Amino acid sequence: MKTVFMTGVTGYIGGSVAARLLKAGYQVNGLVRNEKDFSALTAVGIQPVAGSLEDEAVIAREAAAADAVINTASADNPYVVATILEALAGSDKKFIHTSGSSIAGDKGRGAYAAIEPYTFIPKNPRLEKAARVAIDRAVLAAEGHYSVICPTMIYGTGTGIKKDSVQVPMLTEAAREAGHGLYIGAGENRWSNVHIEDLANLYLLVLEQAPSGSFYYAENGILSLKEIAVAISKSLGFGGKTASITIEEAIHRWGMEGAHFGLGSNSIVSSVAAHNLGWLPVHNNLLSTIIKNDRY
Repeated sequence: MKTVFMTGVTGYIGGSVAARLLKAGYQVNGLVRNEKDFSALTAVGIQPVAGSLEDEAVIAREAAAADAVINTASADNPYVVATILEALAGSDKKFIHTSGSSIAGDKGRGAYAAIEPYTFIPKNPRLEKAARVAIDRAVLAAEGHYSVICPTMIYGTGTGIKKDSVQVPMLTEAAREAGHGLYIGAGENRWSNVHIEDLANLYLLVLEQAPSGSFYYAENGILSLKEIAVAISKSLGFGGKTASITIEEAIHRWGMEGAHFGLGSNSIVSSVAAHNLGWLPVHNNLLSTIIKNDRY
Protein backbone atom coordinates (compact mmCIF):
# COMPACT_ATOMS: atom_id res chain seq x y z
CA MET A 1 0.00 0.00 0.00
CA LYS A 2 1.43 3.36 -1.02
CA THR A 3 1.55 6.15 1.54
CA VAL A 4 0.67 9.77 0.80
CA PHE A 5 1.66 12.50 3.24
CA MET A 6 -0.80 15.39 3.20
CA THR A 7 -1.11 18.83 4.71
CA GLY A 8 -4.60 20.25 5.18
CA VAL A 9 -6.46 17.00 5.92
CA THR A 10 -8.78 18.78 8.36
CA GLY A 11 -9.78 21.26 5.65
CA TYR A 12 -12.47 21.16 2.99
CA ILE A 13 -10.23 20.32 0.03
CA GLY A 14 -7.68 18.22 1.90
CA GLY A 15 -10.24 16.16 3.76
CA SER A 16 -12.13 15.35 0.56
CA VAL A 17 -8.93 14.48 -1.30
CA ALA A 18 -7.82 12.26 1.58
CA ALA A 19 -11.17 10.45 1.53
CA ARG A 20 -10.80 9.82 -2.20
CA LEU A 21 -7.28 8.47 -1.77
CA LEU A 22 -8.38 6.15 1.03
CA LYS A 23 -11.17 4.83 -1.19
CA ALA A 24 -8.58 4.14 -3.89
CA GLY A 25 -6.46 2.10 -1.48
CA TYR A 26 -3.82 4.56 -0.35
CA GLN A 27 -2.58 5.10 3.20
CA VAL A 28 -2.91 8.77 4.14
CA ASN A 29 -0.75 10.36 6.81
CA GLY A 30 -2.00 13.86 7.59
CA LEU A 31 -0.36 16.78 9.35
CA VAL A 32 -2.69 17.86 12.16
CA ARG A 33 -2.23 20.85 14.45
CA ASN A 34 -5.05 20.23 16.94
CA GLU A 35 -5.10 16.96 18.87
CA LYS A 36 -8.87 17.28 19.20
CA ASP A 37 -9.10 16.29 15.53
CA PHE A 38 -7.09 13.09 15.91
CA SER A 39 -10.00 10.82 16.79
CA ALA A 40 -12.19 12.02 13.90
CA LEU A 41 -9.36 11.47 11.41
CA THR A 42 -8.40 8.10 12.82
CA ALA A 43 -12.04 7.01 12.62
CA VAL A 44 -12.05 7.49 8.84
CA GLY A 45 -8.66 5.84 8.33
CA ILE A 46 -6.27 8.81 8.25
CA GLN A 47 -3.10 8.50 10.33
CA PRO A 48 -2.63 11.83 12.16
CA VAL A 49 0.85 13.34 12.32
CA ALA A 50 1.17 15.86 15.13
CA GLY A 51 2.54 19.15 13.88
CA SER A 52 1.84 22.49 12.22
CA LEU A 53 3.00 24.29 9.10
CA GLU A 54 5.75 25.78 11.27
CA ASP A 55 7.26 22.36 12.02
CA GLU A 56 9.81 22.04 9.22
CA ALA A 57 11.48 18.96 10.70
CA VAL A 58 8.17 17.08 10.91
CA ILE A 59 7.15 18.02 7.37
CA ALA A 60 10.57 17.09 5.97
CA ARG A 61 10.59 13.76 7.81
CA GLU A 62 7.10 12.76 6.70
CA ALA A 63 7.65 13.90 3.12
CA ALA A 64 10.86 11.88 2.87
CA ALA A 65 9.18 8.79 4.34
CA ALA A 66 6.06 8.85 2.15
CA ASP A 67 5.65 7.66 -1.43
CA ALA A 68 4.02 10.96 -2.45
CA VAL A 69 3.12 14.34 -0.94
CA ILE A 70 0.08 16.58 -1.42
CA ASN A 71 -0.12 20.12 -0.03
CA THR A 72 -3.67 21.40 0.42
CA ALA A 73 -3.05 23.49 3.53
CA SER A 74 -1.94 26.77 1.97
CA ALA A 75 -1.44 28.13 -1.52
CA ASP A 76 0.61 31.02 -0.16
CA ASN A 77 3.16 29.50 2.22
CA PRO A 78 6.56 29.31 0.49
CA TYR A 79 8.26 27.78 3.53
CA VAL A 80 6.11 24.66 3.48
CA VAL A 81 6.63 24.20 -0.25
CA ALA A 82 10.39 24.81 0.01
CA THR A 83 10.65 22.27 2.84
CA ILE A 84 8.81 19.64 0.80
CA LEU A 85 10.85 20.27 -2.33
CA GLU A 86 14.09 20.00 -0.37
CA ALA A 87 12.95 16.78 1.30
CA LEU A 88 12.02 15.21 -2.05
CA ALA A 89 15.08 16.42 -3.98
CA GLY A 90 16.80 13.59 -5.85
CA SER A 91 13.86 11.22 -5.50
CA ASP A 92 11.21 10.24 -8.02
CA LYS A 93 8.37 10.87 -5.58
CA LYS A 94 5.34 12.82 -6.70
CA PHE A 95 4.33 16.13 -5.15
CA ILE A 96 1.04 17.92 -5.84
CA HIS A 97 0.74 21.54 -4.73
CA THR A 98 -2.63 23.29 -4.48
CA SER A 99 -2.98 26.81 -5.88
CA GLY A 100 -6.21 28.75 -6.51
CA SER A 101 -7.71 30.42 -9.55
CA SER A 102 -7.67 33.89 -8.03
CA ILE A 103 -4.23 33.97 -9.67
CA ALA A 104 -6.21 34.55 -12.87
CA GLY A 105 -8.49 37.11 -11.22
CA ASP A 106 -8.88 40.77 -12.07
CA LYS A 107 -9.93 43.60 -9.77
CA GLY A 108 -13.34 43.89 -11.35
CA ARG A 109 -15.35 45.16 -8.38
CA GLY A 110 -18.34 43.23 -9.68
CA ALA A 111 -18.10 44.37 -13.31
CA TYR A 112 -18.19 41.98 -16.24
CA ALA A 113 -14.91 41.40 -18.09
CA ALA A 114 -14.65 39.65 -21.44
CA ILE A 115 -11.64 37.54 -20.50
CA GLU A 116 -10.37 34.69 -22.63
CA PRO A 117 -10.25 31.68 -20.27
CA TYR A 118 -6.78 31.07 -18.88
CA THR A 119 -5.31 27.65 -19.60
CA PHE A 120 -2.03 28.22 -17.76
CA ILE A 121 -0.48 30.47 -15.13
CA PRO A 122 -0.89 34.16 -16.08
CA LYS A 123 2.33 35.61 -17.47
CA ASN A 124 1.74 38.92 -15.73
CA PRO A 125 -0.40 38.32 -12.63
CA ARG A 126 -1.63 41.19 -10.54
CA LEU A 127 0.78 42.28 -7.82
CA GLU A 128 -1.54 40.89 -5.15
CA LYS A 129 -1.16 37.40 -6.63
CA ALA A 130 2.48 37.53 -7.69
CA ALA A 131 3.72 35.66 -4.61
CA ARG A 132 1.29 32.77 -5.14
CA VAL A 133 2.25 32.57 -8.80
CA ALA A 134 5.94 32.49 -7.83
CA ILE A 135 5.28 29.42 -5.65
CA ASP A 136 3.41 27.69 -8.48
CA ARG A 137 6.22 28.38 -10.91
CA ALA A 138 8.84 27.17 -8.44
CA VAL A 139 7.03 23.84 -8.05
CA LEU A 140 6.77 23.36 -11.80
CA ALA A 141 10.40 24.34 -12.40
CA ALA A 142 11.90 22.11 -9.69
CA GLU A 143 13.72 18.94 -10.65
CA GLY A 144 11.23 16.24 -9.73
CA HIS A 145 7.84 14.69 -10.43
CA TYR A 146 5.75 17.68 -9.38
CA SER A 147 2.36 19.12 -10.39
CA VAL A 148 0.08 22.02 -9.47
CA ILE A 149 -3.72 21.82 -9.27
CA CYS A 150 -5.57 25.14 -9.34
CA PRO A 151 -9.20 24.87 -8.14
CA THR A 152 -11.86 27.44 -8.96
CA MET A 153 -14.99 28.23 -6.89
CA ILE A 154 -15.62 24.90 -5.16
CA TYR A 155 -19.05 23.68 -4.05
CA GLY A 156 -20.68 20.50 -2.80
CA THR A 157 -20.58 18.69 0.52
CA GLY A 158 -17.05 17.85 1.57
CA THR A 159 -16.33 14.17 2.17
CA GLY A 160 -13.79 14.87 4.93
CA ILE A 161 -14.41 16.25 8.41
CA LYS A 162 -14.99 19.78 7.05
CA LYS A 163 -18.17 19.82 4.98
CA ASP A 164 -18.49 23.42 3.77
CA SER A 165 -16.59 25.37 1.15
CA VAL A 166 -15.66 29.07 1.41
CA GLN A 167 -17.11 31.50 -1.11
CA VAL A 168 -20.77 30.48 -1.27
CA PRO A 169 -21.03 30.13 2.55
CA MET A 170 -19.57 33.66 2.88
CA LEU A 171 -22.33 34.99 0.65
CA THR A 172 -24.97 32.86 2.36
CA GLU A 173 -24.11 34.12 5.83
CA ALA A 174 -24.23 37.71 4.61
CA ALA A 175 -27.55 37.13 2.85
CA ARG A 176 -29.05 35.59 5.96
CA GLU A 177 -28.11 38.69 7.95
CA ALA A 178 -29.35 41.10 5.27
CA GLY A 179 -32.58 39.32 4.38
CA HIS A 180 -31.70 39.12 0.70
CA GLY A 181 -28.93 37.95 -1.58
CA LEU A 182 -25.86 40.15 -1.94
CA TYR A 183 -23.37 40.82 -4.71
CA ILE A 184 -20.70 43.45 -5.29
CA GLY A 185 -21.31 46.29 -7.74
CA ALA A 186 -23.21 45.07 -10.79
CA GLY A 187 -22.67 41.43 -9.82
CA GLU A 188 -21.82 40.60 -13.41
CA ASN A 189 -18.33 39.33 -12.59
CA ARG A 190 -17.96 35.62 -13.28
CA TRP A 191 -16.18 32.72 -11.66
CA SER A 192 -15.45 29.27 -13.00
CA ASN A 193 -16.60 26.58 -10.57
CA VAL A 194 -16.05 22.92 -9.73
CA HIS A 195 -17.72 20.31 -7.51
CA ILE A 196 -15.63 18.97 -4.64
CA GLU A 197 -16.09 15.34 -5.71
CA ASP A 198 -14.87 16.09 -9.23
CA LEU A 199 -11.92 17.99 -7.78
CA ALA A 200 -10.97 15.09 -5.51
CA ASN A 201 -11.06 12.77 -8.53
CA LEU A 202 -8.66 15.09 -10.34
CA TYR A 203 -6.14 14.84 -7.49
CA LEU A 204 -6.21 11.06 -7.73
CA LEU A 205 -5.79 11.20 -11.51
CA VAL A 206 -2.88 13.64 -11.28
CA LEU A 207 -1.22 11.54 -8.57
CA GLU A 208 -1.38 8.42 -10.71
CA GLN A 209 -0.95 9.71 -14.26
CA ALA A 210 0.30 13.31 -14.55
CA PRO A 211 3.67 13.99 -16.16
CA SER A 212 6.27 16.10 -14.37
CA GLY A 213 5.80 19.85 -14.39
CA SER A 214 2.08 19.79 -15.18
CA PHE A 215 -0.44 22.48 -14.25
CA TYR A 216 -4.21 21.92 -14.10
CA TYR A 217 -7.11 24.28 -13.61
CA ALA A 218 -10.17 22.50 -12.21
CA GLU A 219 -13.46 23.86 -13.56
CA ASN A 220 -16.72 22.59 -14.99
CA GLY A 221 -19.00 25.61 -15.21
CA ILE A 222 -19.10 29.38 -14.96
CA LEU A 223 -21.60 31.75 -13.31
CA SER A 224 -21.94 35.39 -12.41
CA LEU A 225 -21.98 36.34 -8.74
CA LYS A 226 -25.44 37.86 -9.22
CA GLU A 227 -26.78 34.50 -10.41
CA ILE A 228 -25.30 32.91 -7.32
CA ALA A 229 -26.82 35.63 -5.10
CA VAL A 230 -30.27 34.99 -6.57
CA ALA A 231 -29.96 31.25 -5.91
CA ILE A 232 -28.87 31.90 -2.33
CA SER A 233 -31.83 34.22 -1.83
CA LYS A 234 -34.22 31.52 -3.06
CA SER A 235 -32.58 28.90 -0.83
CA LEU A 236 -33.11 31.09 2.23
CA GLY A 237 -36.76 31.79 1.42
CA PHE A 238 -36.23 35.37 0.25
CA GLY A 239 -37.83 34.76 -3.13
CA GLY A 240 -34.80 35.64 -5.20
CA LYS A 241 -34.57 39.18 -3.82
CA THR A 242 -31.05 40.60 -4.11
CA ALA A 243 -29.19 43.86 -3.65
CA SER A 244 -25.82 45.31 -4.57
CA ILE A 245 -23.19 46.44 -2.09
CA THR A 246 -20.21 48.66 -2.80
CA ILE A 247 -16.67 47.38 -2.83
CA GLU A 248 -16.05 49.42 0.32
CA GLU A 249 -18.90 47.63 2.10
CA ALA A 250 -17.57 44.31 0.85
CA ILE A 251 -14.08 45.08 2.17
CA HIS A 252 -15.55 45.95 5.56
CA ARG A 253 -17.39 42.63 5.63
CA TRP A 254 -14.90 40.24 4.02
CA GLY A 255 -11.56 42.04 4.00
CA MET A 256 -9.47 43.12 1.01
CA GLU A 257 -8.73 39.59 -0.21
CA GLY A 258 -12.27 38.30 0.14
CA ALA A 259 -13.85 41.35 -1.45
CA HIS A 260 -11.49 41.90 -4.36
CA PHE A 261 -10.33 38.39 -5.26
CA GLY A 262 -12.91 36.14 -3.62
CA LEU A 263 -16.20 37.77 -4.61
CA GLY A 264 -15.59 40.89 -6.70
CA SER A 265 -13.33 39.56 -9.44
CA ASN A 266 -13.63 37.71 -12.71
CA SER A 267 -11.78 34.39 -12.49
CA ILE A 268 -12.29 32.58 -15.77
CA VAL A 269 -10.21 29.54 -16.63
CA SER A 270 -10.26 26.38 -18.72
CA SER A 271 -9.63 22.80 -17.60
CA VAL A 272 -8.52 21.67 -21.06
CA ALA A 273 -5.26 20.28 -19.66
CA ALA A 274 -7.13 18.21 -17.07
CA HIS A 275 -9.49 16.89 -19.75
CA ASN A 276 -6.51 15.94 -21.89
CA LEU A 277 -5.20 13.94 -18.93
CA GLY A 278 -8.50 12.04 -18.81
CA TRP A 279 -10.46 13.98 -16.18
CA LEU A 280 -14.22 13.60 -16.67
CA PRO A 281 -16.16 15.80 -14.22
CA VAL A 282 -19.82 14.90 -13.82
CA HIS A 283 -21.24 17.81 -11.79
CA ASN A 284 -22.33 21.11 -13.32
CA ASN A 285 -25.07 22.20 -10.95
CA LEU A 286 -23.92 24.92 -8.55
CA LEU A 287 -27.19 26.86 -8.68
CA SER A 288 -29.40 23.83 -8.11
CA THR A 289 -27.10 22.70 -5.30
CA ILE A 290 -27.64 26.04 -3.57
CA ILE A 291 -31.39 26.19 -4.17
CA LYS A 292 -31.89 22.64 -2.84
CA ASN A 293 -30.14 23.75 0.36
CA ASP A 294 -27.45 21.13 -0.07
CA ARG A 295 -24.12 21.68 1.67
CA TYR A 296 -21.70 23.77 -0.32
